[in-house]
Amino acid sequence: FYIINMKSILVCLSTLVCLLLSGCSSGSDDSETINTDLNTKSSVGEGVPKVYENFYNGANIYLEGNYVVVEVDGTPDHKSPYYPSSSDLYEAYNGSNNSFNLNPNPINSFDFKYRIPLNPQEANNKESTPMGPIGVAINGVSFFNQYAAQNAPLTNEINSFDQYNGHPQPEGVYHYHIEPIYLTQKNEKDGFLGFLLDGFPVYGPLENDLLITNEDLDAYHGHNHSTSDYPDGIYHYHITDNDPYINGNGFYGTPGTVTK
Repeated sequence: FYIINMKSILVCLSTLVCLLLSGCSSGSDDSETINTDLNTKSSVGEGVPKVYENFYNGANIYLEGNYVVVEVDGTPDHKSPYYPSSSDLYEAYNGSNNSFNLNPNPINSFDFKYRIPLNPQEANNKESTPMGPIGVAINGVSFFNQYAAQNAPLTNEINSFDQYNGHPQPEGVYHYHIEPIYLTQKNEKDGFLGFLLDGFPVYGPLENDLLITNEDLDAYHGHNHSTSDYPDGIYHYHITDNDPYINGNGFYGTPGTVTK
């Protein structure tokens, strides 16, 4: 009897130590579940430009010919009322919009694959931005353009944006139409936020400690000069407070593709 109890105690102690050291695995496959680890590192392959090291939240990034491929699940690393109430990432709306109205769409996980030009160039014929993803933020969340469904303005839809200015569409694709304030608070207002599909970077609403306005940018919502990530200069987009928020009358460069 004493020996059996001692064995049970040793097994319990071993299990406890294993759990505390996060060294044990249940053997279950969690690949289809929504990630709740807010500090999941990304994998960046050889030859990928250094700026892509800013991506996190489990992104897998590698070269494929003349493209940088960014594989993400599209779910935000911050809390939201659009996560299931049972999720560690659920948080009831606590923003400043008194007209907030929760839409019926829950956040879903996808296998997004963004193919972004490695060496972006200005396009001779500019393409309009489509509905759906037009780029990807550093936390793997999609950027959308300045329109709601049927190319309607965001006037009403903006009331369904959560406390971090995002929401999911009917399929459950969470996205940002306007400033992703979780990222601009985390990475500073002038920081690098991600890429549009044409390979040109997106920066926050400040530059040299000054608030960028639409008047400071061209028709495509960007301009060309050096940044901390591109000391030799590059065309880049900026977030602004007013329509079109992230992008203007189309892509400045030739867009790559996105699949899910």
